[in-house]
Amino acid sequence: MKKILFFIFILCCYISCVPKKKYDELLKHKLALEAEKAACETSYDSLTKVKNQLLNDTSRLYAKLKATEKLLGEEEGKATNLRSDIRQLIDKSSKETGQLTGTLAEKQKQLAEIEKNLQEAKRQNDQLAASLAEREKKIQELQKVLDDKDKKVNDLKNKISNALLSFKDNDLTVSVKNGKVYVSLAEQLLFKSASTTVDKKGAEALKKLAQVLKEQNEVNVMVEGHTDDVPMQKGYMGMNDNWDLSVLRATSIVRLLTAEGVQPQKLTPSGKGEFSPLAEGKTDASRQKNRRTEIIITPKLDEIFKILENN
Repeated sequence: MKKILFFIFILCCYISCVPKKKYDELLKHKLALEAEKAACETSYDSLTKVKNQLLNDTSRLYAKLKATEKLLGEEEGKATNLRSDIRQLIDKSSKETGQLTGTLAEKQKQLAEIEKNLQEAKRQNDQLAASLAEREKKIQELQKVLDDKDKKVNDLKNKISNALLSFKDNDLTVSVKNGKVYVSLAEQLLFKSASTTVDKKGAEALKKLAQVLKEQNEVNVMVEGHTDDVPMQKGYMGMNDNWDLSVLRATSIVRLLTAEGVQPQKLTPSGKGEFSPLAEGKTDASRQKNRRTEIIITPKLDEIFKILENN
């Protein structure tokens, strides 16, 4: 603007010293310059506005740039931390991968061993299953034999009971215990006190029992003599104590049964003395119960033993 004013001043001075034609040219030129000046001022105002707008935009952009730079710095920090974390994770992963590879190899080895053991267990299980099936078959066979034996024992018990039906219950009893037939005969039926000779009534009962026993081929017969706890007079009839009395009574009964046709190899005499009492106590009633002879008839178990031996 100062340059334009200076130029106008020079022009005025120059006009005062130049002819009219020249003056007109200069005036024309002056007017052109003034128009140009006005246009420049207008452009200057517009440019000022643009400049101010640009300055404002620049300030905003600068502020935004600073914010972006700050954010960028933060993000770069995060990126650096992430890179560090990633490196650590990669290192850790590599280490863990190595460990896992070793563990996997060990687990595979263990799995192979387990599968081997499983195959062996399966083989053993198959063998056991076959063995179990065989055992079940033998158990069924054994059960059938036992059932047959039980039936025979009960049939034998019934035959003996029927044969001895005429005798009093307090003189004898017939029962089944543990697969055996027990014939318990009271002393008053068989013997007088301290005697080893079978009375007539007792002999009658034993003869009827012998008729049943001699028909039984698959039995063993144990004849047990029992006394009370009253000591015998030492030396009486050659006996020293109740052991002798119980054994001699059992032997007398075995001889009678043999004489009636029962095979001797089936019979075994045994004396228990006073040491297997039925009743405890020192009363006459208790001692009377204990003075008895028990004939125990046991079925032979050869067939059962044969099954067990083959098991």
